Amino acid sequence: MNEVVSYQSEENYAIITIKNGKANAISHEVIEGLNASLDKAEQENKVVILTGQNGIFSAGFDLKVMTKSPESAKELVTKGSTLSLRMLSFSKPIIIACNGHAIAKGAFLLLSTDYRIGVEGDFKIGLNEVMIGMTMHNAGIAIANARLSEVYLNRSVNNAEIFNTKDAVKAGFLDLIVPEDHLLPNAIKVAEMFSKLNKKAHAETKLKVRKPHLDALVNAIELDLAADISIDS
Repeated sequence: MNEVVSYQSEENYAIITIKNGKANAISHEVIEGLNASLDKAEQENKVVILTGQNGIFSAGFDLKVMTKSPESAKELVTKGSTLSLRMLSFSKPIIIACNGHAIAKGAFLLLSTDYRIGVEGDFKIGLNEVMIGMTMHNAGIAIANARLSEVYLNRSVNNAEIFNTKDAVKAGFLDLIVPEDHLLPNAIKVAEMFSKLNKKAHAETKLKVRKPHLDALVNAIELDLAADISIDS
């Protein structure tokens, strides 16, 4: 959809790929590309497979933007939180094919979708905000609270614990891990299965199941707009 996000349409699904440098950082351009791709998937009535680059799904928000100024950090975080809200309430199923590392916003995207497949190997998954000097924003807590048990919520959000892919399944960031060369074939298999769901029933049920969490996330985004968001050095 732009230079950092591509969209590939297949019969029953669409593959959206983030390709933004070595860290696959979530920048304004990536968020713009993801929103445009989700628009297209909605128009085409397609199940979504969201993926990254070899070895990395995403290391999180673009740090150049995050450290530029508190206003700059807040703007990007707000856009990222709004993207998560959209993904959590998206009318079509979203599957993430997580190619490797998923840190900070990369891990939050895992928590914003319907099914997450990771790869075996020495990869890091988790929320490192507290480690890098960022007090966790309200929306981040709301997203994590919706998908992680209380034990892993505390370990992940308060302690910035980072997991290998096997432990990321136990924590709730991933649903399944497969060998690297099986990642896309497995994601496609799940997408084909999801394409058989009744789309109206899926969309309406998702909103019912997630209503308390979606309401909490809307409120958290409002709270973040009134708060300072920055990274302490």
